[in-house]
Amino acid sequence: MFGMLSVLAELQRELILANTMDGLASARARGRVGGRRPRLSEDQAALAQELYDAVYGHLNKETTVPQQPKTSSAGRG
Repeated sequence: MFGMLSVLAELQRELILANTMDGLASARARGRVGGRRPRLSEDQAALAQELYDAVYGHLNKETTVPQQPKTSSAGRG
């Protein structure tokens, strides 16, 4: 019984997926583009990236010297 229900559920999932893909392809053919519009303009995005790089630029792996592990003399005896 559970086997039959799982087969039917899988079939239904495949049908939903196929219908969704067909609908998206049809919308694209009509010139519709999915997704929401970006919140930032191109200028705002560029400014945000510039500020991010200015703040976190010191973490660049090419210029950052790896920190040496601290040696502890407490464990030596």
